[in-house]
Amino acid sequence: MNDQTSEHRTVEPILNAIANWVAGYRRAVGLRGELTKCRPEEVARMAQDIGVSTQELKLYVNKGPHAADELPKLLRALGVDPQQLASESPEKMRDLQRLCITCGDKAQCRHDIAAGTIATHYRDYCPNAMSIEAIFSSGSDSGQKRV
Repeated sequence: MNDQTSEHRTVEPILNAIANWVAGYRRAVGLRGELTKCRPEEVARMAQDIGVSTQELKLYVNKGPHAADELPKLLRALGVDPQQLASESPEKMRDLQRLCITCGDKAQCRHDIAAGTIATHYRDYCPNAMSIEAIFSSGSDSGQKRV
């Protein structure tokens, strides 16, 4: 009986990790599936509504709904209120989100966010670094500090 309990404690985290991966995969496939249910004209209209090509829209959908979750954390670390930026400059925020979605350095970004070093390291790899610097240097958005 004790051996079973011990074995269960050893196997349980592995099974949970597998279950979480499967759930994430199902969510991602489900999102892609929703887009494929649309007629090409509908996809084109959605893409036009958000100002991207249909290929870009498909790419963003394939990345999943959390593909830009690091952006608000980066902005907060830099003293920028992401909601205020989205409200005052929705086009700038959309541009930042687009780049964040396609970023290939998510692991480094997440590491720096967790370590509290994102504000000093993001310029080394973040595809949004130049855009963020431009936002600060323009000074056009109120309530945002200069980095």
